[in-house]
Amino acid sequence: MNSIKHNKRKQINDMVSVVKLSSLMFTAIIFFQYFFQDNKVLDGLVNKQFIFMAVGVGTVLLLFIYVVWSFSGSSKVKSKNLKFTIWIENILFMLIFLIAIIFSGANESEYKVIFLFIITSVTIQSGLRSGLTIASISSLAILIMDIICMPNVDVNKHFQNDLILSGIFLLTAWPLGFYVKIEGEHINRLEELVNKDGLTGVFNHRYFHDALKEKITLSEKYKEPTSMIFVDIDYFKHYNDLYGHQKGDEVLRTIGSLLKNNIREDDIAARYGGEEFAVILPNTTEEEATLLADKLRLTIEETKFYGEENQPRGVLTASMGVSVYPDKAKNDVELIKSADDALYRAKFFNKNRVETYTSILDELKNDIEEKDIELVTSIKTLISVINAKDRYTYGHSERVVLYSRLLAKKLKLNKVDTDTLIYSAYMHDIGKINIAQDILMKKMPLTAEEWELLKQHPESGVEIIRPVKSLEKMVPIILHHHEKYNGTGYPDALKEDEIPYLSRVLTVVDSFDAMTSNRPYNKRKTYDEAIVELRKFSGIQFDPVIAEKFIEVIKENKDRLDNLI
Repeated sequence: MNSIKHNKRKQINDMVSVVKLSSLMFTAIIFFQYFFQDNKVLDGLVNKQFIFMAVGVGTVLLLFIYVVWSFSGSSKVKSKNLKFTIWIENILFMLIFLIAIIFSGANESEYKVIFLFIITSVTIQSGLRSGLTIASISSLAILIMDIICMPNVDVNKHFQNDLILSGIFLLTAWPLGFYVKIEGEHINRLEELVNKDGLTGVFNHRYFHDALKEKITLSEKYKEPTSMIFVDIDYFKHYNDLYGHQKGDEVLRTIGSLLKNNIREDDIAARYGGEEFAVILPNTTEEEATLLADKLRLTIEETKFYGEENQPRGVLTASMGVSVYPDKAKNDVELIKSADDALYRAKFFNKNRVETYTSILDELKNDIEEKDIELVTSIKTLISVINAKDRYTYGHSERVVLYSRLLAKKLKLNKVDTDTLIYSAYMHDIGKINIAQDILMKKMPLTAEEWELLKQHPESGVEIIRPVKSLEKMVPIILHHHEKYNGTGYPDALKEDEIPYLSRVLTVVDSFDAMTSNRPYNKRKTYDEAIVELRKFSGIQFDPVIAEKFIEVIKENKDRLDNLI
């Protein structure tokens, strides 16, 4: 719709330019016509012919300049200066017309109607108010000229006639301007129908993508950041199940209104889909966007909604993810994806929170060779695909990374081993890209054949990362993170110290999160129940020393982890 509106405006400007060019040509004809005739108004001037020639040639020159300006330069004027430029242009045209009328007989001139050119063009281009203003100025100019040129007559016939002409000026501007106004309102209404979400009143999904591309282009041009906030209503399905979709629609309308009323004029709020909203923030840093997101989150939390006391936390809340171009994304698609990843981090980590986008692989890029950056970017894309197939995998990897950081500190690992463990924790399930979604999401126990397919994911993951030399330390960790301490694991049935140390660390945290997370086939255990399981299988599945150290980590950080998970 923006492109259609831009094209329409360009067509109007081109049409107005043609009208003004035509008027300049008529004016030139007037000058040259009276150059070859006597003119009573200027009879007393010695250099009358020189004046006619200078003005006539000047008009032709102005005609040429205006052609160049209208069809090449005017589109490059910044919008904030365009209105001023148009007004200067219109005043110059009025002065030229006035001079032409004076040269062609002043109050006796037959060409006073030439003002209709500028009146119609201004009204079409700028609307009713501007058109009436130009019509009024034109009327005053010809009426004052009549009074000055015939000051002592009883009946000023020219003044009487020009009163009628002034009425024509005003009647030309008024209905034409009113039509332009009605058409503008109609176009605005059509724009709303095309661009706005009918339920919430914010912009729709299609407009969001068009606007984002435009903002990214401007951001690149002016070297300014563009931030984005993704908003998702927490437990919205639960609310809809309790009160029905009509009440759910009321919530969506209210949140749409809250977003519109709490962002800046240049910001764009849109409904991305379902219960998700997005806010585009031009020329906004990540820190500024995060502050705004937290303000929006708090505003939603403090707003009273029907039946919110029956929500899981007693209030209706929203989670938010923030990302920024160009720091965290190279284009509009990456900006959407990174903000969405940040949103899911907020959803998994306790909801009703704001998370900024971070990626362990982005950190990893600082430590790898330049020739491998493209491969690591591809791995990052694969992980995004897995997350889209199975959102549990996303949350699981994020939590395993969190646990790994805490356990690495407890085990006093050096920086190299800590980083290797964290990167491995993030990518340990990358091999699931080859597993069908219906197997990953299956609610019933897996068949023997499906289980064999699932068991191949460590080897598949290794094949994906092996070409990147900088990731070679992670190969054994990912390959063996499903080995068991007693030698009954896979893929190589290694036992005890045969299993790489960091693989044994990863096995403990990976299994603990699997036990304490909801899965279609597995009821979530409490932390205390999971600790019992760790001790029960120490020496069987888990390295006893590592398992006990991790139990200490859980106990020491239980309050913090309760607030995160």
